[in-house]
Amino acid sequence: MIGVDTHKDIHVAVALAPNGGRLGDFRIPTTRRGYDELMTWTEQFGYTPVFAVEGTGSFGAGLCRELVDAGYEVVEVNRPDRSTRRRLGKNDAIDAEAAARAWIAGTATVTPKAGGERVEMIRMLKCAKDSATGSRTRAINQIKAILVTAPAALRERLEPLHRSALIRACSALRPGPLDAPLAAAKRALRTLARRVLALEVEIAGLRDDLDQLTQAVCPALRQTFGVGVDNAATLLTATGDNPERLRSDASFAALCGVNPLPASSGKTHRHRLNRGGNRQANAALHRIAVVRLRWDEQTQAYAERRTEEGLSKAEILRCLKRFIAREVFRILMGGPAVRLKKACEVGAFYWTVPAPDIVNPGRVEHGSASV
Repeated sequence: MIGVDTHKDIHVAVALAPNGGRLGDFRIPTTRRGYDELMTWTEQFGYTPVFAVEGTGSFGAGLCRELVDAGYEVVEVNRPDRSTRRRLGKNDAIDAEAAARAWIAGTATVTPKAGGERVEMIRMLKCAKDSATGSRTRAINQIKAILVTAPAALRERLEPLHRSALIRACSALRPGPLDAPLAAAKRALRTLARRVLALEVEIAGLRDDLDQLTQAVCPALRQTFGVGVDNAATLLTATGDNPERLRSDASFAALCGVNPLPASSGKTHRHRLNRGGNRQANAALHRIAVVRLRWDEQTQAYAERRTEEGLSKAEILRCLKRFIAREVFRILMGGPAVRLKKACEVGAFYWTVPAPDIVNPGRVEHGSASV
């Protein structure tokens, strides 16, 4: 067993025997040559090792790809427990050993997300698009802030305009010599407006690229009601290039943070919201649910029935997000989508207990497929 503590410039590996005895440690640079040296170092122990790697989605991504391509088994490990750090201290070798022992103890069994194919391309383009969208929003807010304190003649002419007309008008301003606050305001507004226009062209190009890639990777997901380019890119990025690593729709729901968590104690039996998981994927499922509540007749009929039973809109949204997670998971795995009406007929979307007995809407009946 090889545990690896990853960093930007170096990785530290610690080898453990099958009985948990420490065999040695090794430090490598984060280069292809360093990865080859690590694999060569493991050969001296006479076993085909399992690698437990921290940070497979960040600093350890390159090493993870090289190990998988070489045929090694790789598991993802979270950072060491805080109590371990208090008892043993902290350095790279201790963290690497803790990663290896997490696999031996059976607490680290997660297959890392692959990032060597088209979903990785989607992730990088989505990151660039989100950055451009944020920059555009900031530039527009700065334009509006400058107008608040701009000279009265300029403010009265531009403030009534709609956003698109305002951007075009500001981009056409002619400041002239910078000899007065009016000229400086025009210069700032023109600079920001032209930045917005350039970012809109950039966003449109990235959106077209994402449209093509998401259609190529999973066309059935794009045809699902309420799933557009951004939502599809977010959900595909959350699962990675190897969605088969997710064992069930429940694991996908946990990944997206839409699975109710048990929070019982003594005579109190209840569930609570999961505030963990991939929050971008959680937001994508929320947007899909909101769109369906607004436009999908089946979802509207379901919401009306559950409202009559006393559920609030927030509780209905939780149920819808859990169902949509199941539907998306089956699509990603290549299976048929589960439509809302059919799911309700077979009981996969209703609770398995009578409505008056429900303590926490959205609960999962463990050991069954019911929600």
